[in-house]
Amino acid sequence: MDQYQPMAFGRRLWIYPWNIEPPPGDDSVVVRLDPGLAFGSGTHPTTALCLEWLDGLALAGKSVIDYGCGSGILAIAALKLGAAKAVGVDNDPQALLASRDNAERNGVAERLALYLPEDHAAEPADVFVANILAGPLGELAPVFAAAAKPGAPFAISGILDGQQDELLERYAAWFDALRADTHEGWVRISGRRRG
Repeated sequence: MDQYQPMAFGRRLWIYPWNIEPPPGDDSVVVRLDPGLAFGSGTHPTTALCLEWLDGLALAGKSVIDYGCGSGILAIAALKLGAAKAVGVDNDPQALLASRDNAERNGVAERLALYLPEDHAAEPADVFVANILAGPLGELAPVFAAAAKPGAPFAISGILDGQQDELLERYAAWFDALRADTHEGWVRISGRRRG
């Protein structure tokens, strides 16, 4: 906990631990997280890639799906960045509990719905993000395509450098403007749902 310092992602998004107060009066968007678990605290390159991507979007009034929500960090960040509502999906019930707790502590719980995959049949969202592993990303591509509205920006991560070509080819069936960005040996693929 003592080594965990505030981290910036993109232009205005910051992740702060609970034991450090953000400076008053600036226009930063702050998500507070307990860094008890390294995964989902922003320290992993795939989380950083997704947070930076979210920070670059115009999220005001939008709906967001965070698939593989873990700690809820991406959904919570999207809500803090102006999204109207978010849905978090994870196959680990403990992740859903952690997401709920973190959302409550960040004051956004009333705008976050959480589901196990088998319980999630929500309407397509304005923005879609998934930070899981390359294997499931490949398998779930049709599910993710159905979860994104036409024209919706999307990003997937959890991809090791070298795994992106197969996924780029797979996602090209549903998504345009595909690009791969790399950070510390990990890849984020982003694009837009075809209309």
